[in-house]
Amino acid sequence: MDSTGNPTSAEAMDFHGKVVLVTGGGKGIGRGISESFLAAGAEVLICGRSQPDSLPAAGGRQALFTPCDVRDFEQVEACVEFAVQQFGRLDVLVNNAGGAPHADAATASPRFSESIIRLNLIAPLNFCQVANRVMQQQDSGGCIINIASVSTIRPSPGTAAYGAAKAGLVNLGTSLAVEWAPKVRVNAVIVGLTRTEQAHLHYGDEEGIAAVGSTIPLGRMAVPEDIGNACLFLASPLASYVSGTSFAVHGGGEKPAFLDAANAGD
Repeated sequence: MDSTGNPTSAEAMDFHGKVVLVTGGGKGIGRGISESFLAAGAEVLICGRSQPDSLPAAGGRQALFTPCDVRDFEQVEACVEFAVQQFGRLDVLVNNAGGAPHADAATASPRFSESIIRLNLIAPLNFCQVANRVMQQQDSGGCIINIASVSTIRPSPGTAAYGAAKAGLVNLGTSLAVEWAPKVRVNAVIVGLTRTEQAHLHYGDEEGIAAVGSTIPLGRMAVPEDIGNACLFLASPLASYVSGTSFAVHGGGEKPAFLDAANAGD
């Protein structure tokens, strides 16, 4: 504690005794988030449709896995119940699971669009509801972090339903933050272009990844640890007065295309 009785920065980022549930926490951005909380001392439970080949580990700790299709409400309830059975509480929920394949909005089937919205908006809403039941009963309440995307704040050609769902997820958080205060804080992280183990599928080889990174003001794509660090802050006492907002982690965003097209200075 400092002279005012508040926790120091180091103490605020110590998650020993805290329980964190990360959906889709076994790979990509979710794995980076899981490892960040493990390194900070938390007990971490991850869920997904199938167990990853290796579980996230950091700081001498390893995540625990439980199967869960986040689109199935009964499985969502079972997942949260498992967390409470194993650890006795739930302090942080990170709704990370999501995604979408490329699809032309003009020809995408209604069934396809509905499935994308179910995964990226309805499933997180359901997880929020079930986690909130637990957190409201705890003296210390809890924290929910919804992982959104830059598709929330810019056009998302090829993934229109995904962008719309993620935008809905950000708005959802603003409402839940009001309804569930003061016990539960709800925030969103707007994630920019991120280099994961599947980056080559989206951006090509190392040359392509470097070229994409050069378009970002900070000169590189994010890595999962960058997103994990943002989540640590939002879940910590340092963010105790932060709720109902979105936190952009995108390296400064994307330079407007017109700047390269304009010839006013020629």
